[in-house]
Amino acid sequence: MAIGRKYTEEDLILLLRQQDKAAFDYLYDNYAGALNGVISKLVPDQGLSEDILQEAFVKIWNNFGQYDASKGRLFTWMLNLARNLSIDTLRSKGYKKQAQISADENAVYHYGDTSYGTASFDAMGLRKQLQQLKPEQKIIIDMAYFSGYTQDEISKELGIPLGTIKTRMRAAMLELRKLLKNE
Repeated sequence: MAIGRKYTEEDLILLLRQQDKAAFDYLYDNYAGALNGVISKLVPDQGLSEDILQEAFVKIWNNFGQYDASKGRLFTWMLNLARNLSIDTLRSKGYKKQAQISADENAVYHYGDTSYGTASFDAMGLRKQLQQLKPEQKIIIDMAYFSGYTQDEISKELGIPLGTIKTRMRAAMLELRKLLKNE
C-alpha cells in the first residue's frame, strides 16, 4: 500500500469488488481498530477476540460481493458482520451469558444505527457533517458523545493509546467546526 494513500468509500468499494489487495490493506489499517473494539466489548478473551477479528476480515474479503451499498455504509456492514461473528462464536463455545450478550448486542446494534437516539442531533443538521469525518474520528465522536464513553474508556475499548484518542478527538472537533462554517 502506498503510504498516505486515501480512498473515498466509493473507490474503496469498487476496488474491493475487484479484490484489490492494496485496498484491502487500507481497509484493514483503517477499520481493524474499530472492529476490534466492538469485538472486545462482546468477547473479553483477548485471544478469542483477535481470532474473531481475523475471521471477520477473511469473511469480508471472501464475501465482499454480498455487500449492498443501498442497505447501508461499508463500516456498518463490517460492524454487523463482526458483531454477528462474535455472537455466533460465543454461542458455539457454549457461553451461557445471554443477559450480557443481549445487552452488548443491543449497544453494538444501535452503535451503527444512524437513527437511534439522535433525533435532536439530526434536527441540528449535523448528521451529514459527522459522516464526512474519517472512520477513526467518527467512531471516537460516536463513542464519546452518543454512547457516553470517556476518553480513557475509548482508549481501552479500541486498544488505542489515550494520547492518540485525544489527538483524534481534537482533530475531529476541528474538522466538524470547519464543516459547520462552510454550511
